[in-house]
Amino acid sequence: MAGEGVKLLGYWASPFALRVKWALRLKGVEYEYQEEHLPNKSHLLLQSNPVHKKIPVLIHNGKPIAESLVILEYIDEVWKQNPLLPEDPRERAKARFWAKFADEKCVPAIMSTFSKEGEEQEKSAKEARECLKYLESGLNGKCYFGSDKIGFTDVAAAWIGIWGRMVGEIVNIKLIDEDAMPVLASWLHSVLEDPVLGECVPPYQTLLEHNKSFQKILLSKNSQKN
Repeated sequence: MAGEGVKLLGYWASPFALRVKWALRLKGVEYEYQEEHLPNKSHLLLQSNPVHKKIPVLIHNGKPIAESLVILEYIDEVWKQNPLLPEDPRERAKARFWAKFADEKCVPAIMSTFSKEGEEQEKSAKEARECLKYLESGLNGKCYFGSDKIGFTDVAAAWIGIWGRMVGEIVNIKLIDEDAMPVLASWLHSVLEDPVLGECVPPYQTLLEHNKSFQKILLSKNSQKN
């Protein structure tokens, strides 16, 4: 389907840009992609998102929309085919709740595990596993959140399956335990193995090496503060 002047400003290794790509792909929306060099952000990015100055930004017919979860809802409202959010108001609220829970609880704990050392890292890893277990409860034993097909929460949160695995590999702490979280692990596998979404995911090894380098920078900055 024609994108009607759709442009996405993103960064190849950003999970937040990835979720927007997933939504556009599921909707069949054609778009132009602009890769941002984050240390030297483009004038278009700074102009389009002057508040946060971050990617992703979706530009539709010359008008920018920032913040990835907001962008997902915008995409779902503008392009009605293959709806991401359910029709039932209560189910829509639940989808938004779990997407927000993933961003506000799971992601900070995973990132803290990634960027800390010693006891602080162990504490963060424990918190991350607890949050992921809570996230699993939102599935209610189903393959996807609230439906029999990929929807809003799946698009918003399934990238955790990639980045959570990477963080675990880098710091040598398993965050996503298939034995302790079998439903969550199965859900992540189902979403990430989807052929439509899989085409958008960067090569795992390339992401892994990128994030290893990124971790070294974070740890170096932390040591300088201390």
